Amino acid sequence: MSLEHVRTLRLSEHLLGFYDGRVAGQKFASGPNWVDDGALSLGVCSYALVDGAEAIVYDTHISTAHGMLIRHTLEGLGVRRIVVALSHWHLDHVAGTAAFADCEIVASRLTSERLTQHQSAIESGILNGPPAISPLILPTTVFDARTRLTAGKLRADLIEFDIHSVDGTALHVADDGVLLVGDMLEDTITYVTEPERLERHLDELDRLRELRARRIYPDHGSDRVIAATGYSEGFILATQRYIRDLLRVPREPALADLDLRTFVAASLEAGWITYYEPYERVHRRNVERVAGEGLTSTSA
Repeated sequence: MSLEHVRTLRLSEHLLGFYDGRVAGQKFASGPNWVDDGALSLGVCSYALVDGAEAIVYDTHISTAHGMLIRHTLEGLGVRRIVVALSHWHLDHVAGTAAFADCEIVASRLTSERLTQHQSAIESGILNGPPAISPLILPTTVFDARTRLTAGKLRADLIEFDIHSVDGTALHVADDGVLLVGDMLEDTITYVTEPERLERHLDELDRLRELRARRIYPDHGSDRVIAATGYSEGFILATQRYIRDLLRVPREPALADLDLRTFVAASLEAGWITYYEPYERVHRRNVERVAGEGLTSTSA
């Protein structure tokens, strides 16, 4: 897989981002595939928290080659011990695990269970279509609810959240006000994979806000925002507003006809998110899924 468009971002003294995608004309393959659909077309970033000879890698990116680039970059900085943390089980976050086969790989019990359950389909490329991820290296350490990792003097908490996917895990560096959120938040909008759980996601987003993070970094977002200061708490508020408005669609059908820019106009005006045109198709899909489920908010 080509690495020509990967950007290594120095986000702070201790935080690196490895960003690929959001490049005009960039394609992994001509036919349908999960790399283009859910990763490169939207932009995808994995992260590394580094202090001295130790690092925590948050998500392993979209291929073994990407994982190896992350590893080689860290080793070039003098890192000798790497611990991998997985945000959830979806393919664009676990595809590079083979690059870290000799490292500790930490995941929630729910993530580990899903990867184990679907390992054969993932490795054969039939779960979400090609490309196959083979081998898929399974987590070596599992946790429930919360656990702490260290890299040198840095302390990072892995915390479970039921947002986007029931097995979501955020990485919180409280001392630095940094929060890595995987796919719990996306810019421009969340990618709805479990529409029946959207009410639960709203409650969990409240819990995410309680961490009072000053700098929020998603796996899918604007490379410019990520490279600058990251996102603010408004990112969470924008996601909650979007979900609440989605849940209005079954009883207010006119909302389904709005394009994405109009649908999220208030959050764009507030500067909480940015507009990125490829999320129009994500929005269409989200609206169809919510309308198809006949979901409505119990709190609206």
